[in-house]
Amino acid sequence: MRLRVVIGGGICVLLPDWTTLSLVSRASSRWRERMSGKENNMSDRNEIVSRVTAALEGKPAPVAIRNARKVDACGERRGYWVVSDAAGVIVAAGTGEEAFEHYCRTVGLDPADRNAVIDAEGRILTPGYVDIHAHGAWEKSFDDGSDGIDVARAGHAVHGTTRQVLSLITNPVDVICRNIRTVRAKMESGRPDILGCHLEGPFLALARKGAHDPECLKDPVPDIVDKMLEASGADPASGKLGCIRQITIAPELPHGISAIRQFAAAGVVPAVGHCDADYETAKAGFDAGAGIMTHMFNAMNGLHHREPGPIPAAVEDPRVTIELINDGFHVQDPMVSLSFRFAPHRTAFVTDAMAATDCPDGAYKLGALDVNVVGGHARLVSNGAIAGSTLLLEVAVRRAVCELGFSPVDAVEAATLTPAKAFGFDRPNPVTGVPIGLIAPGFAADFNLADPADWTVEQVWCAGRKLK
Repeated sequence: MRLRVVIGGGICVLLPDWTTLSLVSRASSRWRERMSGKENNMSDRNEIVSRVTAALEGKPAPVAIRNARKVDACGERRGYWVVSDAAGVIVAAGTGEEAFEHYCRTVGLDPADRNAVIDAEGRILTPGYVDIHAHGAWEKSFDDGSDGIDVARAGHAVHGTTRQVLSLITNPVDVICRNIRTVRAKMESGRPDILGCHLEGPFLALARKGAHDPECLKDPVPDIVDKMLEASGADPASGKLGCIRQITIAPELPHGISAIRQFAAAGVVPAVGHCDADYETAKAGFDAGAGIMTHMFNAMNGLHHREPGPIPAAVEDPRVTIELINDGFHVQDPMVSLSFRFAPHRTAFVTDAMAATDCPDGAYKLGALDVNVVGGHARLVSNGAIAGSTLLLEVAVRRAVCELGFSPVDAVEAATLTPAKAFGFDRPNPVTGVPIGLIAPGFAADFNLADPADWTVEQVWCAGRKLK
């Protein structure tokens, strides 16, 4: 038996399966060794959090990178360079030394200054990763107040996630509204990395609640929706957006469809998920304004030839972005590959990462619920239900390329442009200002430089701010 595998420079070769497994094993081993470095030392994390937070709260600076292997949704090119200005916006990108030197000078950089210009030396240059569904990292969740957000964001940022939608879990409505206001305040402080929040609950089906507190689940009646929108700062009458980017709703709830319409009218992108909906009801949800499927395959009724359920409704609708947790646990590898065949260019890698992300195995909290992490897999102590993941987008991309044989372009697109498109962030917009998700003039200076051997992210910039 022989298998296709993508290695190093994106070259596809046919190897015996034992050789393939050996390559994958070595790549995984290298990655694990690299991840045991400084950012994984708990004693050093306070310093990293302070540095990353200060950078994100500070001002951008011009960036110039040369000799890179650029990989984004538009393709792959070697010998690539990119230059961004003092506003954190890409002014030019391409190949050719003369043009590079010219654009360096236009932003005030000396192309001969090795301290000012980064020589990528063939490293992979990608846009910063965009995670639209994650709950935390480094023992903190995004529900843990301003300081908790700083810690968890730093944990993802040093692994290349430059922009993140902060997912808030099911809680009493007043607690959810308080946490929404915290996210709003962080955004209003000028942080470019926080795209808003995602409410995963409380409007979920009891039968598909996953690791959410059943005592806090609600039907999305208009009064509760109004309270959430008010907390977000949204003003539908004037067209002002609030900080809620998406909200997961089971469309079969009594007020599910009407709530989808209400949120969509306020500029929120509702998501169908944590549901037990039939095909027709899910389709009605998408027609009412839902534009995302929350972590497809997980916390929903599956595919059946006489009961199609919500998945085909999402797959066949070109308006819908499909979230996928590529950790090999939530969704096993054959289904990851199937999803990309189902919905090419619409499948977005998400992490659904909880507080235990990038931390040792042990006991953790998910809201008020006790969680035990064994072998990197989180489950509720009470009933063994999967309780989020400990995934990083860096790992999702590495798995896609090094283990599943995805093209680097497809893997990077799923972690950059596709999630950006879910909210219109691939175009000028009131949240990010300039678009995100590509290495191209006019886009934000969000960059990752990664080792081509194992896709470990070594350097990170968000809107021209150096994070790692």
